[in-house]
Amino acid sequence: MDKNIILNQEQIKHITKRIAYQIYETFSDENEIVIAGIANSGFVFSQKIAKVLEEISDIKVLSCEVQVNKQNPIEPIMTSISEQEYANKAVVLVDDVMNSGATLIYGVRHFLNVPIKKFKTAVLVDRNHKNYPVKADFKGISLSTSSKEHIQVVFNQNEEYAYLS
Repeated sequence: MDKNIILNQEQIKHITKRIAYQIYETFSDENEIVIAGIANSGFVFSQKIAKVLEEISDIKVLSCEVQVNKQNPIEPIMTSISEQEYANKAVVLVDDVMNSGATLIYGVRHFLNVPIKKFKTAVLVDRNHKNYPVKADFKGISLSTSSKEHIQVVFNQNEEYAYLS
Protein backbone atom coordinates (compact mmCIF):
# COMPACT_ATOMS: atom_id res chain seq x y z
CA MET A 1 0.00 0.00 0.00
CA ASP A 2 1.41 3.37 -1.00
CA LYS A 3 1.18 6.02 1.65
CA ASN A 4 0.42 9.59 0.69
CA ILE A 5 2.88 11.29 3.07
CA ILE A 6 1.66 14.73 4.12
CA LEU A 7 4.32 15.43 6.77
CA ASN A 8 7.77 13.91 6.99
CA GLN A 9 10.00 13.69 10.06
CA GLU A 10 11.78 16.98 9.35
CA GLN A 11 8.50 18.84 8.85
CA ILE A 12 7.09 17.43 12.11
CA LYS A 13 10.25 18.54 13.89
CA HIS A 14 9.88 22.11 12.54
CA ILE A 15 6.17 22.24 13.41
CA THR A 16 6.89 20.99 16.93
CA LYS A 17 9.50 23.70 17.44
CA ARG A 18 7.20 26.41 16.02
CA ILE A 19 4.30 25.38 18.26
CA ALA A 20 6.61 25.28 21.29
CA TYR A 21 7.73 28.86 20.54
CA GLN A 22 4.09 29.97 20.10
CA ILE A 23 3.21 28.40 23.46
CA TYR A 24 6.21 30.10 25.07
CA GLU A 25 5.12 33.50 23.67
CA THR A 26 1.55 32.97 24.90
CA PHE A 27 2.54 31.72 28.37
CA SER A 28 5.78 33.68 28.92
CA ASP A 29 4.36 35.19 32.13
CA GLU A 30 3.76 31.74 33.66
CA ASN A 31 6.15 29.87 35.96
CA GLU A 32 4.57 26.50 35.26
CA ILE A 33 2.49 25.06 32.44
CA VAL A 34 0.68 21.75 31.97
CA ILE A 35 1.10 20.15 28.55
CA ALA A 36 -1.72 17.58 28.36
CA GLY A 37 -1.66 15.16 25.44
CA ILE A 38 -4.57 13.00 24.32
CA ALA A 39 -3.49 9.37 24.63
CA ASN A 40 -1.37 7.69 22.08
CA SER A 41 -0.15 9.95 19.26
CA GLY A 42 -1.45 13.17 20.84
CA PHE A 43 0.47 12.39 24.02
CA VAL A 44 3.65 11.58 22.07
CA PHE A 45 3.29 14.88 20.19
CA SER A 46 2.72 16.73 23.50
CA GLN A 47 5.91 15.23 24.94
CA LYS A 48 7.87 16.48 21.92
CA ILE A 49 6.44 19.97 22.42
CA ALA A 50 7.21 19.83 26.16
CA LYS A 51 10.82 18.82 25.48
CA VAL A 52 11.37 21.79 23.15
CA LEU A 53 9.59 24.12 25.58
CA GLU A 54 11.95 23.04 28.37
CA GLU A 55 14.95 23.70 26.08
CA ILE A 56 13.87 27.21 25.03
CA SER A 57 12.35 28.55 28.25
CA ASP A 58 12.64 28.47 32.01
CA ILE A 59 8.95 27.57 32.41
CA LYS A 60 8.45 24.40 34.44
CA VAL A 61 6.57 21.91 32.26
CA LEU A 62 4.25 19.33 33.80
CA SER A 63 3.31 16.53 31.40
CA CYS A 64 -0.13 14.91 31.51
CA GLU A 65 -1.61 12.03 29.54
CA VAL A 66 -5.34 12.31 28.82
CA GLN A 67 -7.34 9.12 28.16
CA VAL A 68 -10.41 9.80 26.00
CA ASN A 69 -12.60 7.10 24.46
CA LYS A 70 -12.58 8.41 20.89
CA GLN A 71 -15.53 6.22 19.89
CA ASN A 72 -17.59 7.47 22.86
CA PRO A 73 -15.98 10.69 24.16
CA ILE A 74 -18.80 11.31 26.64
CA GLU A 75 -17.39 8.49 28.83
CA PRO A 76 -15.34 9.65 31.84
CA ILE A 77 -11.91 11.01 30.96
CA MET A 78 -8.85 9.92 32.91
CA THR A 79 -5.66 11.95 33.35
CA SER A 80 -2.23 10.83 34.52
CA ILE A 81 -2.12 13.67 37.05
CA SER A 82 -4.74 14.69 39.60
CA GLU A 83 -7.05 17.69 39.30
CA GLN A 84 -5.13 19.37 42.14
CA GLU A 85 -1.96 19.23 40.04
CA TYR A 86 -3.47 21.22 37.14
CA ALA A 87 -5.88 23.43 39.10
CA ASN A 88 -5.09 27.16 38.83
CA LYS A 89 -2.43 26.51 36.18
CA ALA A 90 -2.04 27.25 32.51
CA VAL A 91 -2.94 24.21 30.37
CA VAL A 92 -2.39 23.29 26.72
CA LEU A 93 -4.39 20.31 25.45
CA VAL A 94 -2.61 18.59 22.55
CA ASP A 95 -3.78 16.05 19.96
CA ASP A 96 -2.27 14.76 16.75
CA VAL A 97 -5.23 15.16 14.37
CA MET A 98 -8.43 17.14 14.81
CA ASN A 99 -11.21 15.54 12.79
CA SER A 100 -14.71 16.43 14.01
CA GLY A 101 -13.46 18.18 17.15
CA ALA A 102 -15.28 15.76 19.47
CA THR A 103 -12.19 14.44 21.24
CA LEU A 104 -10.80 17.94 21.74
CA ILE A 105 -14.04 19.52 22.97
CA TYR A 106 -14.72 16.71 25.48
CA GLY A 107 -11.09 16.98 26.60
CA VAL A 108 -11.52 20.74 27.09
CA ARG A 109 -14.74 20.15 29.04
CA HIS A 110 -12.93 17.77 31.39
CA PHE A 111 -10.30 20.38 32.30
CA LEU A 112 -12.97 23.00 32.98
CA ASN A 113 -14.18 21.04 36.02
CA VAL A 114 -11.52 22.86 38.05
CA PRO A 115 -10.37 26.49 37.89
CA ILE A 116 -7.75 26.99 35.17
CA LYS A 117 -5.62 30.12 34.72
CA LYS A 118 -5.39 29.96 30.94
CA PHE A 119 -6.32 27.24 28.43
CA LYS A 120 -5.23 26.66 24.83
CA THR A 121 -5.32 23.79 22.35
CA ALA A 122 -2.75 22.49 19.87
CA VAL A 123 -2.90 19.95 17.04
CA LEU A 124 -0.44 18.70 14.47
CA VAL A 125 -3.07 18.43 11.70
CA ASP A 126 -6.44 20.23 11.55
CA ARG A 127 -8.75 18.51 9.04
CA ASN A 128 -11.39 21.25 8.91
CA HIS A 129 -14.31 18.84 9.48
CA LYS A 130 -15.52 20.26 12.79
CA ASN A 131 -18.90 19.29 14.16
CA TYR A 132 -18.26 21.20 17.39
CA PRO A 133 -17.35 24.83 18.12
CA VAL A 134 -13.73 24.14 18.97
CA LYS A 135 -10.57 25.39 17.34
CA ALA A 136 -6.90 24.71 17.63
CA ASP A 137 -5.06 27.74 19.00
CA PHE A 138 -1.79 26.30 17.72
CA LYS A 139 -1.75 24.05 14.65
CA GLY A 140 0.83 22.51 12.42
CA ILE A 141 -1.10 22.35 9.16
CA SER A 142 -4.72 22.63 8.01
CA LEU A 143 -5.94 20.17 5.39
CA SER A 144 -9.25 20.09 3.60
CA THR A 145 -9.88 16.40 3.02
CA SER A 146 -12.92 14.35 2.19
CA SER A 147 -14.72 12.75 5.12
CA LYS A 148 -13.79 9.33 3.69
CA GLU A 149 -10.07 10.04 3.89
CA HIS A 150 -8.13 9.40 7.08
CA ILE A 151 -4.96 10.94 8.44
CA GLN A 152 -2.65 8.72 10.44
CA VAL A 153 0.33 9.97 12.43
CA VAL A 154 3.18 7.57 13.08
CA PHE A 155 5.59 8.18 15.93
CA ASN A 156 8.06 5.37 16.51
CA GLN A 157 11.75 5.09 17.30
CA ASN A 158 12.93 5.00 13.69
CA GLU A 159 10.50 7.29 11.93
CA GLU A 160 7.88 9.98 12.28
CA TYR A 161 5.42 10.94 9.58
CA ALA A 162 1.79 11.68 8.85
CA TYR A 163 -0.04 10.21 5.90
CA LEU A 164 -3.40 10.34 4.18
CA SER A 165 -5.24 7.10 3.49
